[in-house]
Amino acid sequence: MNSEQTTDFGFKQVPVEEKKQHVAQVFDSVAQQYDVMNDLMSLGIHRWWKKVAIELSNVRPGNAILDLAGGTGDLAVKYAKLTGEKGHVILADINASMLQVGRNQLIDKGLLIDCLQVNAEHLPFADNSFDVISIAFGLRNVTDKSAALASMLRVLKPGGRVIILEFSKLRVLPLRPFYDLYSFKILPFLGKIVAKDSESYRYLAESIRMHPDQDTLMSMMQTVGFERCNYYNLTGGVTAIHRGYKL
Repeated sequence: MNSEQTTDFGFKQVPVEEKKQHVAQVFDSVAQQYDVMNDLMSLGIHRWWKKVAIELSNVRPGNAILDLAGGTGDLAVKYAKLTGEKGHVILADINASMLQVGRNQLIDKGLLIDCLQVNAEHLPFADNSFDVISIAFGLRNVTDKSAALASMLRVLKPGGRVIILEFSKLRVLPLRPFYDLYSFKILPFLGKIVAKDSESYRYLAESIRMHPDQDTLMSMMQTVGFERCNYYNLTGGVTAIHRGYKL
């Protein structure tokens, strides 16, 4: 991409080089209330979505795990329990505010997990470093998703897998009007009341609609070289978990 190109920021088009700054402002704003808002927005269902993602990751003791866009660290904590003392978990996020919240929560839990600020499009790790890469509700905020997928593939070990948990395309057609009402009216209202920021949550709702649907994302994974790709719809396609392997 060059500096003259634009990309989506919600429903808006912004210069490619500016999107990271706009996304950073969103997460700087919502970081402190992120976990509370996740519970409110999903009525707690996000915990089940993440549980399924962890089960599909097939993490084993001794594995090396990269939790991308790991934010407040809830997945990293669970991965650390599964990998044990001989494993290695890295909590990574591009946003310093989110990473600081996650680091503080890990310290409060008495856990020593490496926390690194990284850009998913240019992962600063050696080839063949990780058994599992997990990214939950973060890929849709990445500017160049194909570059991020290719970077993930590079740092995975042969036989390793990527797990992508992300909002996707609702497959239950009669529910779409109600889902739109919730996304564009109720969600920003909750953001205004709880996080004192309605615009950031309006962007988050818009970014869901702009994210590739299930089949498109799977095709993108295959194009960069992932194999044995599949996906699992959860809650009627409100979210989907994509899994692909480096073979």
